Amino acid sequence: MEEKKNILTYEGLRKYEDELHDLKVVKRKEVAQKIKEAREQGDLSENAEYDAAKDEQRDIEARIEELEKILKNAEVVVEDEVDLDKINIGCLVRIRDLEFEEELEYKIVGSTEANSLKGKISNESPVGKALIGSKTGDIVEVETPAGTFKYEVLEIQRANN
Repeated sequence: MEEKKNILTYEGLRKYEDELHDLKVVKRKEVAQKIKEAREQGDLSENAEYDAAKDEQRDIEARIEELEKILKNAEVVVEDEVDLDKINIGCLVRIRDLEFEEELEYKIVGSTEANSLKGKISNESPVGKALIGSKTGDIVEVETPAGTFKYEVLEIQRANN
């Protein structure tokens, strides 16, 4: 089975590469030092510092593996080349919620980069999926577990990181 491509913006790619570098270069050394110091305390069977350091080491290694997998299957969207005639990954979109008459702004990103608190929605989310391919002026209906929502696409622009 072919692994799923992780669609990333350059900003997302840089963020993951920086985190991976930090984990490999800084965090691994820090946790190795903690383990060494805990070992020097003697009996490991009742050594909470040793257990905590080993747990931290396991978490770091798991995250490194996860990041390497994301980056191995990364497909980077060149935001400067995004077609602004229709919504696609890498666009910044301004829409109006027709029920509540409020304007919303989202950056459409791949699923690994999504963060609704920062206005980044996944192309795989209900809203993202419905918006992809839409043009300025389109009315988009989004089916969600909470009901159907209608949005008007007001503007599509290049996302500035």
